[in-house]
Amino acid sequence: MPDQRSPVRDGVTPPLNGVLQRVLDFTAALRRAGVGATQSESIDAVRTLPHLDLMDRGQLREALAAVTVTSQTHRRAFDELFELYFPARLAPADDTPPVTDQPQEPQDPDDYLKDLLDALMQGGDESIRQMARMAVEQFGRVEGRDGGTSYFQYKVFRAVDLQQLLADLMGRAQDTGDNELGAFEQRLLRDEFEARLRAFQQEVEAEIRRRAAAQRGIDRVADRMTRPPVEELDFFHLSAEDQAQLRAQIRPLARKLATRVAVKRRHGKDGRLDVRRTVRRSLSTGGVPFEPTFKPRRPHKPELFVICDVSGSVASFARFTLMLVHALQEQFSKVRSFAFIDTLDEVTALFDASDAGDAMKRMMSEADLVWLDGHSDYGHSFERFHAEHAADITPRSTVLILGDARNNYRQANSWVLQDLERRARHVYWLNPEPIQFWDTGDSIAGSYGRYVAEMVEVRNLKQLARFVERIAA
Repeated sequence: MPDQRSPVRDGVTPPLNGVLQRVLDFTAALRRAGVGATQSESIDAVRTLPHLDLMDRGQLREALAAVTVTSQTHRRAFDELFELYFPARLAPADDTPPVTDQPQEPQDPDDYLKDLLDALMQGGDESIRQMARMAVEQFGRVEGRDGGTSYFQYKVFRAVDLQQLLADLMGRAQDTGDNELGAFEQRLLRDEFEARLRAFQQEVEAEIRRRAAAQRGIDRVADRMTRPPVEELDFFHLSAEDQAQLRAQIRPLARKLATRVAVKRRHGKDGRLDVRRTVRRSLSTGGVPFEPTFKPRRPHKPELFVICDVSGSVASFARFTLMLVHALQEQFSKVRSFAFIDTLDEVTALFDASDAGDAMKRMMSEADLVWLDGHSDYGHSFERFHAEHAADITPRSTVLILGDARNNYRQANSWVLQDLERRARHVYWLNPEPIQFWDTGDSIAGSYGRYVAEMVEVRNLKQLARFVERIAA
């Protein structure tokens, strides 16, 4: 007879409820969002619960973050999902406005904006949170076909113009001051008001997610709302904030890759079989036992030639590739960089003399990249590289070409790649476009792909790091 205290009845385990189930659902959502909360980290998250005050959301948030977030770039996704799975207050499952004989009149928009300005001037977190909820309730409603009410962010911020609010806040601060504000005080005030407006915007977004989760189900909303980690974002769709985060990741990523490459080289220290020494050592024992001897492997650091299209369509991809390659230049015996739009110029000296971010800015202003109309011309750029630099390519060289192979219907000159492949150890092409778009429109990826060792789809920093690690090892 089974123990009556056991949760198992007839071989069936009842479903988990409460905080425990919510934590497990939360870690599962983190995995689906690419945060990488493994099974062991889910167990650690559950083990932290007895040591926490579960009524303290801040304590719960930081404890779960400590055991599930392994990269700072994952923190944004963690915070968004935490607000969804552990909201400050619950929304009713049925958020349809009640139908009454005397419906409540909505607040006048001008009165609401005046109250919002007062709240933002005071800066209290709770008052900003209350005004965000009121904004969603009043301006975000969209009636659905089934009679339910949905909430949309764009409707709220169409009614509440954040830039106009910032201007009004600055004007009110200037009017209430005894003396005219100097440039420094204005800068401090602007920073403070921008922080309060960001807090308001985040509260609006959290409130909309909370209401949507109550209507459509928390897991469904979680899967649709969470952006992938920044290192998995497509190079073609980066905001200014995303680019700043990626730039901050380049140096730490380069250190991590350098460590991995060093480990691979150390583990592969034995080279080819040394037949002469093996036979000589075996003579003394008649070949029993037979102990093979290997030649020591000389560390291989390839020469790297990077040829990159820096035209507008692929500029972000080229920028982060060059930054990563030059951050890893100690892993190569030599790194030479060439940039082009419709003609080619060597830019190696720019990266040797300054920070990679500054080098990219100088490259666009100082390098000779345009000779005709400023549209990508791979054929002319390859022809110029061959005429001026092909003699420098040796069997120790690896040539890395970056671009989408969209040649604006111009001369391909693919014979250049054929000759480089004959001269170099390897020729690789990194293409930031999805494979299904290759050879469509003015893309001639197939014409170039036949003359390179591999044409690789590289659309984000994670794929780029994986490839650079492979060729550096």
